[in-house]
Amino acid sequence: MSRPNLTTSMATRLVDLMRRHDLPSGAHVTEQWAANELDVSRTPVRKAMLVLTEVGILERIPNRGFYLTRDAAELARPDTGEDEDTEQSAYFEIADDYVGGRFTGAFTAADISRRYRLTPRQTERVLSRMEGEDLVRRKAGGRGWEFQHVMATVDAHDQSYRFRMIIEPAALLEPGFAMDAEAFALHRKQQEALLHGDILLLPRAELFQVNASFHEMLVGCSGNQFLLDSVRRQNRLRRLIEYRLQLDRSRIAGQAREHLELLDLVESGKLEEASAFLSRHLDKVRAKKTGLGAGG
Repeated sequence: MSRPNLTTSMATRLVDLMRRHDLPSGAHVTEQWAANELDVSRTPVRKAMLVLTEVGILERIPNRGFYLTRDAAELARPDTGEDEDTEQSAYFEIADDYVGGRFTGAFTAADISRRYRLTPRQTERVLSRMEGEDLVRRKAGGRGWEFQHVMATVDAHDQSYRFRMIIEPAALLEPGFAMDAEAFALHRKQQEALLHGDILLLPRAELFQVNASFHEMLVGCSGNQFLLDSVRRQNRLRRLIEYRLQLDRSRIAGQAREHLELLDLVESGKLEEASAFLSRHLDKVRAKKTGLGAGG
């Protein structure tokens, strides 16, 4: 699960290429030009262009080709994972090592500095960030660190989604459920932004937060604090394994569209239909992320 999706990686390289050439809105982006510039065959370039079309960065005109929908200068630098700063890179390396079973047991700040080639100050900032996200904690007595209990296996991830399939759809049917119009407008804007390029452009941590906060917002509308606390805890527990999965961004467009459809259903007052839709949505995402198959 830790390997980046090749088409997504090619798409981010293509965005960076268009930025470097400062292409204007409406520029014709040909497969052959991109293939030559990136030193690859046309097949992966075409797949990447289709991804960029899906998220609104390119427009495909039949019998003519692909065209840029905005000035390339307006595009943020793609989050390729290849040019992260030292601390960001170490953060995700630690996460990958832990989820991959290569980092176990208690550890000290000196261990982190040595293993991930960080200065003491950099190590302090990385550990502070992980502590703030409830991923690690100081050992009793303050000597050394240890990981909190977080999800690090496919089975645990599967169980988390099954738990959410019980909690989240039920939240929409709570007697105290009340739509928050301001919050709905904010999250609609965020999900639409994903479909206009943010899927490829946002850093992994921010991309996770956009989608996690969407689900927390929906459950929060239930007025049931216990349900909201449960979903928030699940989001904390699954953060590391989700960071790894965000390397494959090509699947997120479908999730964003379903999120928008879910907002439509709730805004129309169709809460029972929305509840059933949310259950199917979570099961579909669970199956894709775990590879265990829908409904089983």
